[in-house]
Amino acid sequence: MSSASLRLPLTLLLLVLLAATRRRFPLTGLLYCLIAAHALVLILGGAYTYAHVPLGFWLQDVFELSRNPYDRIGHFMQGFVPAMIAREILLRGGFVRAGRMVAFLCVCVALAISACYELIEWWAAVILQQGAEEFLGTQGDVWDTQWDMFLALCGALVAMCLLTRWHDRQLAGLPGTIDFAVR
Repeated sequence: MSSASLRLPLTLLLLVLLAATRRRFPLTGLLYCLIAAHALVLILGGAYTYAHVPLGFWLQDVFELSRNPYDRIGHFMQGFVPAMIAREILLRGGFVRAGRMVAFLCVCVALAISACYELIEWWAAVILQQGAEEFLGTQGDVWDTQWDMFLALCGALVAMCLLTRWHDRQLAGLPGTIDFAVR
């Protein structure tokens, strides 16, 4: 069983779920765009395996890197997009008000998702008893898991720093939502 055969169906299932819930719980346009971009990263990574994505080879050549960095892009997105999804759910659900606490919780959610993903990846490699190196895409990097989680952290932090005001404006434009501005 390949990496793609595990990742692609899940990505497609999540896209179907988003389409099915669009009327009942519409997301901001920003979030739909971020989810679409993340889905493309996942689909491309699943189709080629992350260590063999042509865009990664191009980046490797341009920046003279020792490895294909495409999986690093995927893990950055794994922090960036889930942090924004968590932000929308936490704010719209009334669980927390906008401000530092919501940013902290969103980063925590992104890291929790990253940690769960790393555990699932490890378990899948053990259970499937195939070449863990190829399946996990470590490319010989003994610190790959730590890099993956660090990049998810960076993605979540960048999302919170760059997108919160834009996201607040979009949230305010959704029908039936409250004012999310920090008071």
